[in-house]
Amino acid sequence: MILGLSISAFTLLHVLLSLAGIATGLVAIVGLIYNRLFRAFTAVFLATTILTSATGFLFPFKGFTPGIILGILSIVALMIATVALYGQKLLGAWRGAYVLSASTALYFNVFVLFAQLFAKVPALKAVAPSQTSPAFGLTQVVVLVIFIFLTTRAFKGFRETK
Repeated sequence: MILGLSISAFTLLHVLLSLAGIATGLVAIVGLIYNRLFRAFTAVFLATTILTSATGFLFPFKGFTPGIILGILSIVALMIATVALYGQKLLGAWRGAYVLSASTALYFNVFVLFAQLFAKVPALKAVAPSQTSPAFGLTQVVVLVIFIFLTTRAFKGFRETK
């Protein structure tokens, strides 16, 4: 049991938080591209993604894994995004710091989503039985390229209005 929930119920909670973070994060990043800060989507994105990372540390684990490293990096990115948005009010360089850190946290969540899909969905597991398989690597490269594009567009698009 974790936090009074069975492992399967806790896993479901963790997955639902992650999916909510991804969905609201994608809406938020599209808003940034068009110089719009969708405050409600952004707040839900940050909250659910912070909770996703935090709950990830509560699963039983053995050793220091790539997932733990990614979780730590995600927490750092989310802390920067939260400070930039709520503490520094996106003033000056904090605006760009917010875009980069929020996009990075969202990318990490999507990276893990695809890793889990390839590990759990039989059809995808058949195509890429391990994370060293070319299909898995190609998929992650495509996801990375998409996020570089989105982040670049958001960084250029999300400007202070005079």
